[in-house]
Amino acid sequence: MGYFADGEVALITGGASGIGKAVAFRLADEGARVVVADIDREKGQEVAAALQARGNEALFLYVDVTDSRSVAACVDAAWAWRGRIDVLVNAAGVAGRSQPIWELDDAEWRRVIAIDLDGVFYFCRAVIPLMKQRGYGRIVNVASIAGKEGNPNAVPYSAAKAGVIGLTKAVAKEVAKDGILINSVAPAVIRTPILEQVSKEHLEYMLQRIPMGRPGEPEEVAALIAWLCSRECSFSTGACYDISGGRATY
Repeated sequence: MGYFADGEVALITGGASGIGKAVAFRLADEGARVVVADIDREKGQEVAAALQARGNEALFLYVDVTDSRSVAACVDAAWAWRGRIDVLVNAAGVAGRSQPIWELDDAEWRRVIAIDLDGVFYFCRAVIPLMKQRGYGRIVNVASIAGKEGNPNAVPYSAAKAGVIGLTKAVAKEVAKDGILINSVAPAVIRTPILEQVSKEHLEYMLQRIPMGRPGEPEEVAALIAWLCSRECSFSTGACYDISGGRATY
């Protein structure tokens, strides 16, 4: 029956593409009922329809992760769908422009922070009280190796992902006795559409730092996230799991 034999509902932000899409399919394969939440209506609906065509229970919900009211409405709709939210995966994100700090304007800094960090905060804040009601929950926040080591020409992204790791560690301690486990993952370069947002030079820099000499695949990240979302993950919370092809040094 897979990891989710009890009809668990998994809410996945950024579920229309990249890591979020791979997670949606992997969790569905493991038996979860999946809510695909994304700002891209067309692609999000396509993912939900593809899951339904395979016999999985799936729902698409529009959300703008930078807007706390939109996040609250999304969480309310997800809860109303099946009366439970067992799993939250915060995978929505952008890379931002490849620029040194002295070329960044206020708008770009705030855009990346809003999507990559504020969105994680808003969703955790909205979902955790519902999980506390049921005494159970699993949350996985997608950070990045950039949040641990810092990537040049990616200051907002590196700062936001460092924030995701810190947020994860802090919130996990707040609910450690409530049956809710919260972890993060720190991928290196993963072969997703987000790579189209960075310069060729920046991509080459990141790839050169991976001892395996290749980008990861979204399905590889999804496999790790699936376990972290399951009941088999029972004594790990507040952790950051590297999936970096050997790049991570701590």
